[in-house]
Amino acid sequence: MNRTDRVYISGHRGLVGSALVRRLEEEHFDNLILCRRSELDLTDPHAVRRFFEDVRPDYVFMAAAKVGGILANNTYPAEFIQQNIIMSANVIDAAYRTGVRKLMYFGSSCVYPRLAPQPIREDYLLTGPLEPTNEPYAIAKIAGIKMCDAYHRQYGAPFFSVMPTNLYGPNDNYDLENSHVLAALIRKFHEARVTNAPEVVVWGTGTARREFMHVDDLADACVFLMRHLEGGELVNIGIGEDLSIAELAEMIRDITGYTGAIRFDTSKPDGTPRKLLDVSRLTRLGWKPRIPLHAGITATYAQFATLPLTV
Repeated sequence: MNRTDRVYISGHRGLVGSALVRRLEEEHFDNLILCRRSELDLTDPHAVRRFFEDVRPDYVFMAAAKVGGILANNTYPAEFIQQNIIMSANVIDAAYRTGVRKLMYFGSSCVYPRLAPQPIREDYLLTGPLEPTNEPYAIAKIAGIKMCDAYHRQYGAPFFSVMPTNLYGPNDNYDLENSHVLAALIRKFHEARVTNAPEVVVWGTGTARREFMHVDDLADACVFLMRHLEGGELVNIGIGEDLSIAELAEMIRDITGYTGAIRFDTSKPDGTPRKLLDVSRLTRLGWKPRIPLHAGITATYAQFATLPLTV
């Protein structure tokens, strides 16, 4: 990629998309293509095709998706599978038909089997049953991954996929009904401190283990990979370390300054017991993360604390 190339970032206002914008602006890319949902409906194939024909992007980061935590996935399974499949199909096909130089598709660590060996290698995809709580979303993402692979094998399209681990950072979603676990815990502990609540309730047993990566590290890895991959690849992006949800809750309690109790609601699901990505392929390519978890959460909380409690 050169600074004058036309780079389209779908979902540019979301957690991942906004981080990509920040990263590319740091390098003074001056031809970023950014469209709000009200300007371009990615579920409309005709609108997407017209957009690609008119704009002719050189590079595409397919970061747009309908996302959410366990509650959102369980509540809206139809929307999660339908919208994500349609958006992926529309963008990937239009990118091929308009000669995009490279396309990066964002999968998710939830595409891997629920009980995959740890750490999870890229070749574990489709080797076992998925986690039921997010199966519709995972299937939609697998369809996008396989579509990129199919277009590369049949047409030679320079499309590839990345599998980010659990993410956090600026512009995260803190809505308790739709957020992921780290963002939800930040909000819960902050509000408990402000209101002097006696306890914070955390879903599950606290024993499930997760890996968390600051979204600015993800964006840096994505720009690196866009420059180094040619097509057909599948690469995990993570930090190679995990911790239990109980340990994460303790860390966030300390960072937010909350002094009350933590209670685990064992009637709620844990989700996948463990999700730790094998990042050896990314490491061999020459990239490593820079933001430690405690420092990253501290900076994220400092930003969140400036937002209104109704966020």
